[in-house]
Amino acid sequence: MTDHHLAQLNVGRLRRPLDAPESAGFVAGLKPINALADAAPGFVWRLTDENGEDATSIHPNGDDMIVNLSVWESRESLWNFAYRSDHLELLRHRREWFLRLAEPIAALWWVPAGHVPSVEEALGRLALLREKGSGPEAFTFRESYDPAGLAL
Repeated sequence: MTDHHLAQLNVGRLRRPLDAPESAGFVAGLKPINALADAAPGFVWRLTDENGEDATSIHPNGDDMIVNLSVWESRESLWNFAYRSDHLELLRHRREWFLRLAEPIAALWWVPAGHVPSVEEALGRLALLREKGSGPEAFTFRESYDPAGLAL
């Protein structure tokens, strides 16, 4: 176990409300994909609502933005879940359910092991990435940094 974990935030704006027929494929995938994440090697924590379900009811800006916030033991464990598991199939369909945004929708950053980032902290990291680009404080898979702040 390391003394740092990787936090990730991704956000999206649905094309249609969650209860619309056009969103049914996304909604149907929530429970199985969250269960897959929970059981994935390297998974540490994910944001859930007060019932321990998904986080689709959490709207930090008071709007329709959906947030996904989680913590992983390493960059590799998050990568393997996101791109080498059944999660990838959901990603392939994201344009059916979510609007394409011109600005970055995901940010990664290192947190001390045991730290649970708040939604506000996560949105601050995304804002930093949008403002300054990838750096040790907020980065992407394409331009990643290690916990010491060195480019990978």
